[in-house]
Amino acid sequence: MIRGRRIATRLLTEIRSLAPATHDPTTLPAQLPGMSRSAHDSPRPASKEGKAMHPDLLNDNILKTQYAVRGELYTRAQELAKSGGEVIYTNIGNPQQLGQEPLVFNRQVLALLLAPFLLDHPSASALFPREAIDRARELLAAFGGRMGAYSDARGAPAIRQQVAAFIEARDGQPANPEDIYLTDGASVGVKYALNALIRDGNDGILCPIPQYPLYSAAIQLFGGKLVPYYLEEDAGWDLNLEALRGAVKKARAEGTVLRALAFINPGNPTGQVLTRETLRELIAFAHDEGLVLLADEVYQPNIYQDEKPFVSAKRVLREMGEPWASSVELASFHTVSKGMLGECGLRGGYVEWVNIHPGAQAELYKVASVNLCPNTVGQATVSLMVAPPTGDSEAARQYAKQYEDSLASLRRRAHIMTDAFNGLEGASCNFTEGAMYSFPRLHLPAKAIQAAKEAGKDPDTFYCLALLADTGIVTVPGSGFGQVEGTFHLRTTILPQEDVMHEFVDKLRTFHKSFMAKYKD
Repeated sequence: MIRGRRIATRLLTEIRSLAPATHDPTTLPAQLPGMSRSAHDSPRPASKEGKAMHPDLLNDNILKTQYAVRGELYTRAQELAKSGGEVIYTNIGNPQQLGQEPLVFNRQVLALLLAPFLLDHPSASALFPREAIDRARELLAAFGGRMGAYSDARGAPAIRQQVAAFIEARDGQPANPEDIYLTDGASVGVKYALNALIRDGNDGILCPIPQYPLYSAAIQLFGGKLVPYYLEEDAGWDLNLEALRGAVKKARAEGTVLRALAFINPGNPTGQVLTRETLRELIAFAHDEGLVLLADEVYQPNIYQDEKPFVSAKRVLREMGEPWASSVELASFHTVSKGMLGECGLRGGYVEWVNIHPGAQAELYKVASVNLCPNTVGQATVSLMVAPPTGDSEAARQYAKQYEDSLASLRRRAHIMTDAFNGLEGASCNFTEGAMYSFPRLHLPAKAIQAAKEAGKDPDTFYCLALLADTGIVTVPGSGFGQVEGTFHLRTTILPQEDVMHEFVDKLRTFHKSFMAKYKD
Protein backbone atom coordinates (compact mmCIF):
# COMPACT_ATOMS: atom_id res chain seq x y z
CA MET A 1 0.00 0.00 0.00
CA ILE A 2 2.88 2.39 0.78
CA ARG A 3 4.29 1.86 -2.71
CA GLY A 4 0.83 2.41 -4.22
CA ARG A 5 0.38 5.69 -2.31
CA ARG A 6 3.80 6.91 -3.43
CA ILE A 7 2.95 6.23 -7.09
CA ALA A 8 -0.43 7.92 -6.73
CA THR A 9 1.18 10.95 -5.06
CA ARG A 10 3.79 11.20 -7.82
CA LEU A 11 1.14 10.99 -10.56
CA LEU A 12 -1.01 13.64 -8.84
CA THR A 13 2.01 15.94 -8.65
CA GLU A 14 2.65 15.42 -12.38
CA ILE A 15 -0.98 16.12 -13.21
CA ARG A 16 -0.90 19.29 -11.13
CA SER A 17 2.25 20.44 -12.89
CA LEU A 18 0.36 20.38 -16.20
CA ALA A 19 -2.29 22.86 -15.01
CA PRO A 20 -1.84 26.58 -15.74
CA ALA A 21 -0.31 28.48 -12.81
CA THR A 22 -3.34 30.78 -12.56
CA HIS A 23 -5.64 27.82 -11.85
CA ASP A 24 -6.21 26.02 -8.61
CA PRO A 25 -3.84 23.03 -9.02
CA THR A 26 -6.22 20.72 -7.21
CA THR A 27 -8.89 21.06 -9.90
CA LEU A 28 -8.98 19.92 -13.52
CA PRO A 29 -9.83 22.46 -16.25
CA ALA A 30 -13.48 22.71 -17.22
CA GLN A 31 -12.57 21.93 -20.82
CA LEU A 32 -9.77 19.53 -21.63
CA PRO A 33 -7.48 19.94 -24.66
CA GLY A 34 -9.12 18.55 -27.80
CA MET A 35 -12.62 18.88 -26.35
CA SER A 36 -14.97 21.13 -28.27
CA ARG A 37 -18.12 22.34 -26.63
CA SER A 38 -20.57 24.82 -28.04
CA ALA A 39 -22.00 27.49 -25.76
CA HIS A 40 -25.42 26.19 -26.78
CA ASP A 41 -24.70 22.58 -25.75
CA SER A 42 -26.70 21.47 -22.76
CA PRO A 43 -24.91 19.35 -20.17
CA ARG A 44 -25.59 15.64 -20.27
CA PRO A 45 -27.68 14.33 -17.37
CA ALA A 46 -25.81 12.83 -14.42
CA SER A 47 -28.32 10.02 -13.95
CA LYS A 48 -31.31 8.34 -15.54
CA GLU A 49 -33.97 6.20 -13.90
CA GLY A 50 -32.09 6.63 -10.64
CA LYS A 51 -28.84 5.24 -12.05
CA ALA A 52 -25.68 7.23 -12.74
CA MET A 53 -24.26 4.19 -14.56
CA HIS A 54 -27.23 3.85 -16.86
CA PRO A 55 -26.40 2.28 -20.26
CA ASP A 56 -27.59 5.42 -22.05
CA LEU A 57 -25.12 7.53 -20.05
CA LEU A 58 -21.95 5.52 -20.51
CA ASN A 59 -18.90 6.64 -22.45
CA ASP A 60 -19.91 6.75 -26.12
CA ASN A 61 -16.76 4.87 -27.13
CA ILE A 62 -17.76 1.95 -24.90
CA LEU A 63 -21.21 1.85 -26.46
CA LYS A 64 -19.71 1.82 -29.97
CA THR A 65 -17.15 -0.89 -29.21
CA GLN A 66 -17.73 -4.40 -30.56
CA TYR A 67 -15.73 -7.57 -29.98
CA ALA A 68 -16.90 -10.32 -32.29
CA VAL A 69 -14.91 -13.17 -30.70
CA ARG A 70 -17.21 -12.96 -27.70
CA GLY A 71 -20.22 -11.48 -29.37
CA GLU A 72 -23.63 -12.84 -30.33
CA LEU A 73 -22.40 -16.35 -31.16
CA TYR A 74 -20.60 -16.70 -27.83
CA THR A 75 -23.63 -15.44 -25.90
CA ARG A 76 -25.90 -17.90 -27.72
CA ALA A 77 -23.41 -20.70 -27.02
CA GLN A 78 -23.47 -19.94 -23.29
CA GLU A 79 -27.25 -20.16 -23.33
CA LEU A 80 -27.02 -23.50 -25.11
CA ALA A 81 -24.51 -24.81 -22.56
CA LYS A 82 -26.69 -23.71 -19.64
CA SER A 83 -29.58 -25.68 -21.09
CA GLY A 84 -27.43 -28.82 -21.19
CA GLY A 85 -26.44 -28.74 -24.84
CA GLU A 86 -22.99 -29.86 -26.02
CA VAL A 87 -20.82 -26.90 -27.03
CA ILE A 88 -17.45 -26.97 -28.80
CA TYR A 89 -15.72 -23.60 -28.37
CA THR A 90 -13.64 -23.03 -31.49
CA ASN A 91 -14.36 -19.31 -31.48
CA ILE A 92 -11.23 -18.32 -29.58
CA GLY A 93 -7.60 -19.44 -29.42
CA ASN A 94 -7.90 -21.04 -25.98
CA PRO A 95 -5.82 -24.26 -26.30
CA GLN A 96 -6.29 -25.74 -22.85
CA GLN A 97 -10.06 -25.34 -23.01
CA LEU A 98 -9.99 -27.80 -25.90
CA GLY A 99 -7.69 -30.30 -24.23
CA GLN A 100 -4.09 -29.12 -24.73
CA GLU A 101 -2.10 -30.16 -21.67
CA PRO A 102 0.10 -27.57 -19.95
CA LEU A 103 3.85 -28.19 -20.08
CA VAL A 104 4.66 -30.26 -17.02
CA PHE A 105 7.95 -28.55 -16.13
CA ASN A 106 6.33 -25.12 -16.17
CA ARG A 107 3.55 -26.18 -13.84
CA GLN A 108 6.02 -27.83 -11.48
CA VAL A 109 7.94 -24.58 -11.17
CA LEU A 110 4.77 -22.52 -10.73
CA ALA A 111 3.53 -24.90 -8.03
CA LEU A 112 6.74 -24.38 -6.09
CA LEU A 113 6.61 -20.61 -6.57
CA LEU A 114 3.09 -20.40 -5.19
CA ALA A 115 3.79 -22.81 -2.33
CA PRO A 116 7.44 -22.00 -1.52
CA PHE A 117 7.32 -23.96 1.72
CA LEU A 118 7.47 -27.05 -0.49
CA LEU A 119 11.01 -26.14 -1.52
CA ASP A 120 12.33 -27.22 1.88
CA HIS A 121 9.90 -30.08 2.40
CA PRO A 122 11.62 -33.45 3.01
CA SER A 123 9.70 -34.95 0.08
CA ALA A 124 10.44 -32.12 -2.38
CA SER A 125 13.18 -33.98 -4.27
CA ALA A 126 10.89 -37.00 -4.63
CA LEU A 127 8.00 -34.92 -5.99
CA PHE A 128 9.86 -32.44 -8.21
CA PRO A 129 12.92 -32.71 -10.45
CA ARG A 130 16.04 -30.88 -9.31
CA GLU A 131 15.79 -28.50 -12.32
CA ALA A 132 12.30 -27.39 -11.27
CA ILE A 133 13.41 -26.80 -7.68
CA ASP A 134 16.45 -24.80 -8.79
CA ARG A 135 14.40 -22.76 -11.25
CA ALA A 136 11.76 -21.99 -8.63
CA ARG A 137 14.44 -20.73 -6.22
CA GLU A 138 15.92 -18.58 -8.98
CA LEU A 139 12.57 -17.06 -9.87
CA LEU A 140 11.61 -16.56 -6.26
CA ALA A 141 14.80 -14.55 -5.79
CA ALA A 142 13.85 -12.45 -8.84
CA PHE A 143 10.69 -11.42 -6.96
CA GLY A 144 12.51 -10.66 -3.73
CA GLY A 145 11.35 -13.91 -2.17
CA ARG A 146 7.66 -12.96 -2.33
CA MET A 147 5.42 -13.84 -5.27
CA GLY A 148 2.60 -11.87 -3.66
CA ALA A 149 4.54 -8.59 -3.65
CA TYR A 150 4.52 -5.91 -6.34
CA SER A 151 7.39 -5.93 -8.81
CA ASP A 152 8.66 -3.03 -10.90
CA ALA A 153 5.86 -1.69 -13.09
CA ARG A 154 7.71 -3.00 -16.16
CA GLY A 155 8.17 -6.43 -14.59
CA ALA A 156 10.98 -8.02 -12.61
CA PRO A 157 14.38 -6.90 -13.99
CA ALA A 158 15.80 -10.44 -14.00
CA ILE A 159 12.93 -11.68 -16.17
CA ARG A 160 13.21 -8.74 -18.55
CA GLN A 161 16.89 -9.68 -18.92
CA GLN A 162 15.83 -13.23 -19.85
CA VAL A 163 13.43 -11.84 -22.47
CA ALA A 164 16.26 -9.73 -23.89
CA ALA A 165 18.48 -12.82 -24.11
CA PHE A 166 15.66 -14.72 -25.86
CA ILE A 167 15.26 -11.94 -28.44
CA GLU A 168 19.02 -11.77 -29.03
CA ALA A 169 19.19 -15.54 -29.59
CA ARG A 170 16.15 -15.44 -31.92
CA ASP A 171 17.28 -12.47 -34.01
CA GLY A 172 21.04 -12.35 -33.73
CA GLN A 173 20.59 -8.70 -32.75
CA PRO A 174 21.08 -6.99 -29.36
CA ALA A 175 18.12 -6.28 -27.09
CA ASN A 176 17.97 -3.96 -24.10
CA PRO A 177 15.93 -5.10 -21.08
CA GLU A 178 15.11 -1.45 -20.38
CA ASP A 179 13.09 -1.47 -23.63
CA ILE A 180 11.05 -4.51 -22.54
CA TYR A 181 7.83 -4.29 -20.52
CA LEU A 182 6.21 -7.42 -19.15
CA THR A 183 2.43 -7.28 -19.47
CA ASP A 184 -0.73 -9.18 -18.53
CA GLY A 185 -0.90 -10.85 -21.93
CA ALA A 186 0.04 -9.22 -25.23
CA SER A 187 -3.27 -7.33 -25.41
CA VAL A 188 -2.17 -4.99 -22.60
CA GLY A 189 0.96 -4.08 -24.56
CA VAL A 190 -1.14 -3.41 -27.66
CA LYS A 191 -3.41 -1.15 -25.63
CA TYR A 192 -0.42 0.70 -24.13
CA ALA A 193 0.73 1.53 -27.65
CA LEU A 194 -2.70 2.50 -29.00
CA ASN A 195 -3.55 4.60 -25.95
CA ALA A 196 -0.29 6.51 -26.34
CA LEU A 197 -0.69 7.03 -30.09
CA ILE A 198 -4.35 8.05 -30.32
CA ARG A 199 -4.84 11.67 -29.26
CA ASP A 200 -8.25 12.44 -30.72
CA GLY A 201 -10.81 11.30 -33.26
CA ASN A 202 -8.66 12.35 -36.22
CA ASP A 203 -5.86 9.92 -35.41
CA GLY A 204 -5.92 6.70 -37.45
CA ILE A 205 -4.32 3.29 -37.13
CA LEU A 206 -3.79 1.19 -40.26
CA CYS A 207 -5.00 -2.36 -39.64
CA PRO A 208 -5.08 -5.41 -41.91
CA ILE A 209 -8.47 -6.64 -42.98
CA PRO A 210 -9.36 -9.25 -41.90
CA GLN A 211 -8.08 -8.18 -38.45
CA TYR A 212 -8.18 -9.48 -34.91
CA PRO A 213 -11.01 -7.53 -33.20
CA LEU A 214 -8.73 -6.46 -30.34
CA TYR A 215 -7.54 -3.72 -32.68
CA SER A 216 -10.94 -2.41 -33.78
CA ALA A 217 -12.23 -2.57 -30.19
CA ALA A 218 -9.24 -0.84 -28.58
CA ILE A 219 -9.03 1.84 -31.28
CA GLN A 220 -12.71 2.62 -30.68
CA LEU A 221 -12.27 2.67 -26.89
CA PHE A 222 -9.44 5.19 -27.20
CA GLY A 223 -11.45 7.33 -29.59
CA GLY A 224 -9.41 6.82 -32.77
CA LYS A 225 -10.10 5.61 -36.30
CA LEU A 226 -9.36 2.19 -37.73
CA VAL A 227 -8.05 2.66 -41.27
CA PRO A 228 -8.39 -0.66 -43.15
CA TYR A 229 -5.97 -2.10 -45.66
CA TYR A 230 -7.13 -5.30 -47.32
CA LEU A 231 -5.07 -8.48 -47.55
CA GLU A 232 -5.27 -10.52 -50.76
CA GLU A 233 -7.15 -13.76 -50.21
CA ASP A 234 -6.28 -15.09 -53.68
CA ALA A 235 -2.57 -14.58 -52.89
CA GLY A 236 -2.71 -16.53 -49.63
CA TRP A 237 -3.73 -13.44 -47.60
CA ASP A 238 -0.50 -11.66 -48.55
CA LEU A 239 0.09 -7.92 -48.29
CA ASN A 240 -0.91 -5.81 -51.30
CA LEU A 241 1.39 -2.80 -51.16
CA GLU A 242 -0.67 -0.86 -53.68
CA ALA A 243 -3.81 -1.40 -51.62
CA LEU A 244 -1.90 -0.15 -48.57
CA ARG A 245 -0.79 2.98 -50.43
CA GLY A 246 -4.36 3.52 -51.57
CA ALA A 247 -5.65 3.25 -48.00
CA VAL A 248 -3.13 5.85 -46.85
CA LYS A 249 -3.97 8.24 -49.67
CA LYS A 250 -7.71 7.94 -49.04
CA ALA A 251 -7.41 8.39 -45.27
CA ARG A 252 -5.24 11.48 -45.56
CA ALA A 253 -7.55 13.00 -48.15
CA GLU A 254 -10.33 12.63 -45.58
CA GLY A 255 -8.26 14.48 -42.97
CA THR A 256 -7.12 11.49 -40.94
CA VAL A 257 -3.73 11.77 -39.25
CA LEU A 258 -2.11 8.35 -39.60
CA ARG A 259 -0.11 7.27 -36.57
CA ALA A 260 0.74 3.59 -36.87
CA LEU A 261 0.59 0.48 -39.04
CA ALA A 262 -0.42 -2.79 -37.37
CA PHE A 263 0.24 -6.25 -38.77
CA ILE A 264 -0.19 -9.75 -37.41
CA ASN A 265 2.44 -12.41 -38.16
CA PRO A 266 1.49 -15.25 -38.30
CA GLY A 267 -1.94 -13.99 -39.23
CA ASN A 268 -5.09 -13.97 -37.14
CA PRO A 269 -7.65 -14.92 -38.44
CA THR A 270 -6.00 -15.66 -41.77
CA GLY A 271 -3.14 -18.00 -40.79
CA GLN A 272 -0.54 -16.70 -43.27
CA VAL A 273 3.17 -16.28 -42.45
CA LEU A 274 4.85 -13.13 -43.75
CA THR A 275 8.03 -13.51 -45.79
CA ARG A 276 11.20 -11.55 -45.16
CA GLU A 277 10.54 -9.57 -48.35
CA THR A 278 7.04 -8.59 -47.19
CA LEU A 279 8.47 -7.43 -43.87
CA ARG A 280 11.06 -5.35 -45.70
CA GLU A 281 8.26 -3.68 -47.67
CA LEU A 282 6.31 -2.93 -44.48
CA ILE A 283 9.36 -1.45 -42.76
CA ALA A 284 10.31 0.71 -45.76
CA PHE A 285 6.70 1.86 -46.07
CA ALA A 286 6.54 2.81 -42.36
CA HIS A 287 9.79 4.74 -42.77
CA ASP A 288 8.59 6.64 -45.82
CA GLU A 289 5.19 7.46 -44.29
CA GLY A 290 6.38 8.25 -40.74
CA LEU A 291 4.40 5.46 -39.06
CA VAL A 292 5.01 3.39 -35.94
CA LEU A 293 5.00 -0.34 -36.68
CA LEU A 294 2.88 -2.49 -34.36
CA ALA A 295 4.10 -6.07 -34.83
CA ASP A 296 1.71 -8.62 -33.35
CA GLU A 297 3.96 -11.69 -33.22
CA VAL A 298 2.18 -13.75 -30.59
CA TYR A 299 1.92 -16.85 -32.82
CA GLN A 300 5.61 -17.02 -33.67
CA PRO A 301 6.02 -20.62 -32.38
CA ASN A 302 2.95 -21.81 -34.32
CA ILE A 303 4.44 -22.59 -37.73
CA TYR A 304 3.04 -25.55 -39.71
CA GLN A 305 5.19 -25.62 -42.85
CA ASP A 306 8.90 -25.34 -43.64
CA GLU A 307 8.89 -23.00 -46.63
CA LYS A 308 8.07 -19.84 -44.67
CA PRO A 309 9.68 -19.80 -41.21
CA PHE A 310 8.83 -17.07 -38.74
CA VAL A 311 11.14 -14.05 -38.99
CA SER A 312 10.66 -11.18 -36.56
CA ALA A 313 10.14 -7.60 -37.71
CA LYS A 314 12.97 -6.44 -35.46
CA ARG A 315 15.45 -8.82 -37.06
CA VAL A 316 14.57 -7.64 -40.56
CA LEU A 317 14.63 -4.00 -39.43
CA ARG A 318 18.16 -4.31 -38.03
CA GLU A 319 19.41 -6.30 -41.01
CA MET A 320 18.17 -3.64 -43.42
CA GLY A 321 20.73 -1.18 -42.09
CA GLU A 322 20.38 2.56 -42.35
CA PRO A 323 18.34 4.67 -42.65
CA TRP A 324 15.76 2.17 -41.38
CA ALA A 325 17.58 0.33 -38.58
CA SER A 326 17.80 3.24 -36.17
CA SER A 327 14.79 5.31 -37.22
CA VAL A 328 11.71 3.12 -37.76
CA GLU A 329 9.69 2.99 -34.53
CA LEU A 330 8.55 -0.53 -33.65
CA ALA A 331 6.55 -2.16 -30.89
CA SER A 332 6.55 -5.96 -30.97
CA PHE A 333 4.29 -8.16 -28.84
CA HIS A 334 4.51 -11.73 -27.56
CA THR A 335 2.51 -13.85 -25.11
CA VAL A 336 2.38 -17.09 -23.12
CA SER A 337 -1.21 -17.64 -24.29
CA LYS A 338 -0.31 -19.20 -27.63
CA GLY A 339 2.42 -21.53 -28.86
CA MET A 340 2.86 -24.82 -27.03
CA LEU A 341 2.25 -23.20 -23.63
CA GLY A 342 -1.35 -22.15 -24.25
CA GLU A 343 -1.46 -20.48 -20.84
CA CYS A 344 -4.24 -18.02 -21.73
CA GLY A 345 -5.57 -17.66 -18.20
CA LEU A 346 -2.20 -16.92 -16.60
CA ARG A 347 -1.98 -13.61 -18.50
CA GLY A 348 1.67 -13.20 -19.34
CA GLY A 349 3.32 -11.35 -22.21
CA TYR A 350 5.72 -8.61 -23.17
CA VAL A 351 6.23 -5.67 -25.49
CA GLU A 352 9.61 -4.56 -26.79
CA TRP A 353 9.90 -0.86 -27.70
CA VAL A 354 12.40 -0.31 -30.52
CA ASN A 355 13.63 3.14 -31.59
CA ILE A 356 11.11 4.82 -29.31
CA HIS A 357 12.04 8.28 -27.98
CA PRO A 358 13.31 8.09 -24.36
CA GLY A 359 10.80 10.75 -23.32
CA ALA A 360 7.94 8.72 -24.77
CA GLN A 361 9.21 5.62 -22.96
CA ALA A 362 9.18 7.58 -19.71
CA GLU A 363 5.52 8.41 -20.31
CA LEU A 364 4.75 4.75 -21.07
CA TYR A 365 6.49 3.78 -17.82
CA LYS A 366 4.20 6.21 -16.03
CA VAL A 367 1.14 4.59 -17.60
CA ALA A 368 2.40 1.12 -16.62
CA SER A 369 2.91 2.41 -13.08
CA VAL A 370 -0.80 3.21 -12.79
CA ASN A 371 -1.39 -0.57 -12.87
CA LEU A 372 1.40 -1.01 -10.28
CA CYS A 373 2.78 -4.15 -11.93
CA PRO A 374 1.92 -7.07 -14.22
CA ASN A 375 0.82 -10.14 -12.30
CA THR A 376 3.75 -12.14 -11.01
CA VAL A 377 2.48 -15.57 -12.09
CA GLY A 378 2.27 -14.29 -15.66
CA GLN A 379 5.78 -12.84 -15.36
CA ALA A 380 7.14 -16.18 -14.14
CA THR A 381 5.42 -17.94 -17.04
CA VAL A 382 7.09 -15.53 -19.48
CA SER A 383 10.41 -16.53 -17.92
CA LEU A 384 9.60 -20.20 -18.48
CA MET A 385 8.61 -19.48 -22.10
CA VAL A 386 11.77 -17.60 -23.04
CA ALA A 387 14.19 -19.73 -21.00
CA PRO A 388 12.99 -23.37 -21.06
CA PRO A 389 15.03 -26.18 -19.52
CA THR A 390 18.00 -27.22 -21.64
CA GLY A 391 20.66 -29.90 -21.59
CA ASP A 392 20.36 -33.65 -21.22
CA SER A 393 18.43 -33.81 -17.96
CA GLU A 394 15.23 -35.83 -17.69
CA ALA A 395 13.25 -32.63 -17.17
CA ALA A 396 14.70 -31.08 -20.33
CA ARG A 397 14.02 -34.22 -22.38
CA GLN A 398 10.44 -34.42 -21.13
CA TYR A 399 9.88 -30.74 -21.90
CA ALA A 400 11.30 -31.07 -25.42
CA LYS A 401 9.19 -34.16 -26.17
CA GLN A 402 5.97 -32.59 -24.91
CA TYR A 403 6.66 -29.39 -26.86
CA GLU A 404 7.55 -31.17 -30.11
CA ASP A 405 4.62 -33.60 -29.87
CA SER A 406 2.21 -30.70 -29.41
CA LEU A 407 3.63 -28.81 -32.40
CA ALA A 408 3.52 -31.92 -34.61
CA SER A 409 -0.11 -32.49 -33.65
CA LEU A 410 -1.01 -28.90 -34.51
CA ARG A 411 0.65 -29.33 -37.92
CA ARG A 412 -1.54 -32.37 -38.60
CA ARG A 413 -4.67 -30.57 -37.40
CA ALA A 414 -3.92 -27.59 -39.65
CA HIS A 415 -4.02 -29.98 -42.63
CA ILE A 416 -7.13 -31.79 -41.40
CA MET A 417 -9.09 -28.57 -40.96
CA THR A 418 -8.15 -26.85 -44.21
CA ASP A 419 -8.56 -30.08 -46.19
CA ALA A 420 -12.03 -30.48 -44.70
CA PHE A 421 -13.18 -27.04 -45.84
CA ASN A 422 -11.63 -27.43 -49.28
CA GLY A 423 -13.56 -30.69 -49.64
CA LEU A 424 -16.91 -28.94 -49.17
CA GLU A 425 -19.02 -27.68 -52.04
CA GLY A 426 -19.36 -23.93 -51.70
CA ALA A 427 -16.29 -23.41 -49.49
CA SER A 428 -12.62 -22.70 -50.06
CA CYS A 429 -9.77 -22.23 -47.61
CA ASN A 430 -6.14 -21.11 -47.79
CA PHE A 431 -3.79 -23.43 -45.92
CA THR A 432 -3.18 -22.50 -42.28
CA GLU A 433 0.56 -21.80 -42.47
CA GLY A 434 0.73 -20.62 -38.87
CA ALA A 435 -1.24 -19.35 -35.85
CA MET A 436 -4.27 -21.35 -34.65
CA TYR A 437 -7.07 -20.68 -37.12
CA SER A 438 -8.62 -21.53 -40.44
CA PHE A 439 -10.56 -18.78 -42.21
CA PRO A 440 -12.57 -20.41 -45.00
CA ARG A 441 -14.60 -18.48 -47.52
CA LEU A 442 -18.27 -19.44 -47.76
CA HIS A 443 -19.79 -19.22 -51.23
CA LEU A 444 -23.38 -18.98 -50.03
CA PRO A 445 -26.42 -19.45 -52.28
CA ALA A 446 -28.58 -16.42 -53.06
CA LYS A 447 -31.47 -17.96 -51.10
CA ALA A 448 -29.31 -18.20 -47.98
CA ILE A 449 -28.25 -14.57 -48.37
CA GLN A 450 -31.89 -13.55 -48.74
CA ALA A 451 -32.92 -15.60 -45.70
CA ALA A 452 -30.18 -13.89 -43.68
CA LYS A 453 -31.41 -10.49 -44.81
CA GLU A 454 -34.95 -11.33 -43.75
CA ALA A 455 -33.61 -12.44 -40.35
CA GLY A 456 -31.69 -9.18 -39.97
CA LYS A 457 -28.31 -10.95 -39.95
CA ASP A 458 -25.13 -10.80 -41.98
CA PRO A 459 -25.05 -13.93 -44.18
CA ASP A 460 -22.00 -15.45 -42.47
CA THR A 461 -23.50 -14.73 -39.02
CA PHE A 462 -26.67 -16.46 -40.21
CA TYR A 463 -24.60 -19.48 -41.27
CA CYS A 464 -22.62 -19.59 -38.00
CA LEU A 465 -25.78 -19.34 -35.87
CA ALA A 466 -27.28 -22.27 -37.78
CA LEU A 467 -24.05 -24.23 -37.35
CA LEU A 468 -24.14 -23.61 -33.60
CA ALA A 469 -27.79 -24.60 -33.26
CA ASP A 470 -27.29 -27.80 -35.25
CA THR A 471 -23.88 -28.99 -33.98
CA GLY A 472 -22.89 -26.98 -30.91
CA ILE A 473 -19.79 -25.71 -32.77
CA VAL A 474 -18.99 -22.09 -31.88
CA THR A 475 -17.25 -20.11 -34.62
CA VAL A 476 -16.88 -16.42 -35.44
CA PRO A 477 -18.39 -14.94 -38.61
CA GLY A 478 -16.00 -13.21 -40.99
CA SER A 479 -17.98 -9.99 -40.65
CA GLY A 480 -16.52 -9.70 -37.14
CA PHE A 481 -13.00 -9.42 -38.59
CA GLY A 482 -13.78 -7.39 -41.69
CA GLN A 483 -13.81 -8.74 -45.23
CA VAL A 484 -14.16 -7.60 -48.82
CA GLU A 485 -17.76 -6.57 -49.45
CA GLY A 486 -19.78 -9.40 -50.96
CA THR A 487 -17.56 -12.15 -49.51
CA PHE A 488 -18.41 -14.28 -46.50
CA HIS A 489 -16.13 -16.21 -44.15
CA LEU A 490 -15.92 -17.80 -40.73
CA ARG A 491 -13.05 -18.35 -38.35
CA THR A 492 -12.53 -21.58 -36.47
CA THR A 493 -9.57 -22.66 -34.40
CA ILE A 494 -7.67 -25.83 -35.29
CA LEU A 495 -7.50 -26.67 -31.58
CA PRO A 496 -9.88 -29.63 -31.09
CA GLN A 497 -7.64 -32.55 -30.13
CA GLU A 498 -6.88 -35.18 -32.74
CA ASP A 499 -8.98 -37.84 -31.04
CA VAL A 500 -12.09 -35.68 -31.57
CA MET A 501 -11.02 -33.75 -34.69
CA HIS A 502 -12.50 -36.26 -37.15
CA GLU A 503 -15.83 -36.22 -35.28
CA PHE A 504 -15.69 -32.42 -35.37
CA VAL A 505 -15.08 -32.44 -39.12
CA ASP A 506 -17.90 -34.95 -39.68
CA LYS A 507 -20.34 -32.68 -37.83
CA LEU A 508 -19.18 -29.71 -39.87
CA ARG A 509 -19.45 -31.61 -43.15
CA THR A 510 -22.94 -32.97 -42.40
CA PHE A 511 -24.23 -29.54 -41.39
CA HIS A 512 -22.76 -27.78 -44.40
CA LYS A 513 -24.26 -30.23 -46.88
CA SER A 514 -27.66 -29.85 -45.23
CA PHE A 515 -27.44 -26.05 -45.16
CA MET A 516 -26.41 -25.78 -48.81
CA ALA A 517 -29.15 -28.19 -49.88
CA LYS A 518 -31.77 -26.24 -47.91
CA TYR A 519 -30.90 -22.97 -49.64
CA LYS A 520 -29.89 -24.33 -53.02
CA ASP A 521 -30.66 -21.88 -55.85
